[in-house]
Amino acid sequence: MNSARRLRLRIFRITVFLVMGAFFLVPIGAMFEFSTRGNSLTAPRTLDTWTAIIKVPDLVQAISVSLQLAVITSVAMLALLLPTMVWVRLRLPALRRIIEFICLLPLTVPAIALVVGMVPLYRWIKINVSESILMLAFAYLVLVLPYSYRTLDAGLASIDLKTLTEAARSLGAGWGTVMLRVVVPNMSTAILNACLLSVALVLGEFTFANLLLYENLQVAILYQSFVSAGTSIAVAVAALMFAFVLLLILSFVGRPRERVARAEEAA
Repeated sequence: MNSARRLRLRIFRITVFLVMGAFFLVPIGAMFEFSTRGNSLTAPRTLDTWTAIIKVPDLVQAISVSLQLAVITSVAMLALLLPTMVWVRLRLPALRRIIEFICLLPLTVPAIALVVGMVPLYRWIKINVSESILMLAFAYLVLVLPYSYRTLDAGLASIDLKTLTEAARSLGAGWGTVMLRVVVPNMSTAILNACLLSVALVLGEFTFANLLLYENLQVAILYQSFVSAGTSIAVAVAALMFAFVLLLILSFVGRPRERVARAEEAA
């Protein structure tokens, strides 16, 4: 690649980065400006709406249960999906397309149709099991399957799974040891990506919780907007920034290992 083409490519990348950055940051900046606006245009900026977040019990409770749902959904997704995908790749490769179809199926079904189908199930759960909002984790697990499957599948494709597992098994490792000490460390970035997608989806989900009569973070934001629009916007911005910080942390995870791998290749 000559210098002129390299320069044009760099300018194109910078332009795309700036445009996409403005596309995401300008609305968030407008939301922050609105949440810090005083009672009048001439009033000084204030953070009263932000400090009011922890003073509203319903918001605090909604934030707490949404974070719990995010953790439960992420752990359940990994416990269900990762061993299944590993086992299918190693022992039942003929079922790989079937598993992929099942995991991607929720993408083809509208959320409202999924909710209508789950209403009788959740009515039974509320009567016979529990009325806790944490029961939403079952529905959220279905929602995150397509995104998590694609991410984990890319991670498994990037490693020589068969050779690694056979080597570990030949040294006497059980399947639990193989999963925890061989598979997971070699695809940690893919696992973190899948967890990040799960957390972002759970924190931003509204349809399931609202129609199934639960109050998660997004439903609480809607109710709070009827009382104080500024506080509801502040909570929405805080949720977006939380997801952004997670993404920023994730972008640095794995880089030390990549640098070590490049150094080893160079040596």
